[in-house]
Amino acid sequence: MIRGRIGNTVILGGIGFVITFAGALLLGLLCAAKENSVFDRVMCKVGTLSSCIPEFWLSLVFILLFSVIWRILPSSGAYSIGQEANLADRIRHLIMPMAVVILEHLWYYAYMIRNRLLEETRRDYVLLCKAKGMSRGQIMRRHCLRNIMPTYISLMAISVPHILGGTYIVETVFSYPGIGTLSYESARYGDYNMLMVLCLLTGAVVIFCNMVGQIMNERIDPRVRSERG
Repeated sequence: MIRGRIGNTVILGGIGFVITFAGALLLGLLCAAKENSVFDRVMCKVGTLSSCIPEFWLSLVFILLFSVIWRILPSSGAYSIGQEANLADRIRHLIMPMAVVILEHLWYYAYMIRNRLLEETRRDYVLLCKAKGMSRGQIMRRHCLRNIMPTYISLMAISVPHILGGTYIVETVFSYPGIGTLSYESARYGDYNMLMVLCLLTGAVVIFCNMVGQIMNERIDPRVRSERG
């Protein structure tokens, strides 16, 4: 039963996670490079607002707009009846859940990355780079971005429970057959053995991601290795 559901969660949560952090890094870099511009101010406001919107509410808004009013996307499931092997149909069912997962987290993490980059631009070595004639964009890409990578990787690792929990909620609202829906059904029907297994599995994923993040930090930042040594 778990094996039949885990693939859907990996697709929804995994792809959503990658797109979220790739997009957050790009948006954070653009906002930091254009500090105090209209684009930067709008992104900061959106980032603050998005952190206040719960996943279930945004999911219901999407269902109301795209499934009930405009009727252009399916409101539930991973595929239509008899269309299990139809890739296009599966993608149509995946669009709304994945959009919620990405939009719910993208702006907030972009805002955090933007602030971390701006902190880095105020360090002493940036003045030296400016004295050498480097532009703000060059300094961002060549120096500041590299120096915030340990923070970026740590942010990715500690955000796994947040994004995974959001994925479970989105699965439940959209009746998307994944681990989140299975957890809800197990709790609803009193299958506590299954619920315990799912909790252990989720915890193992979180621990594994934290370990990977720590190992990558040690590879990137020599200071972390020296502190542990």
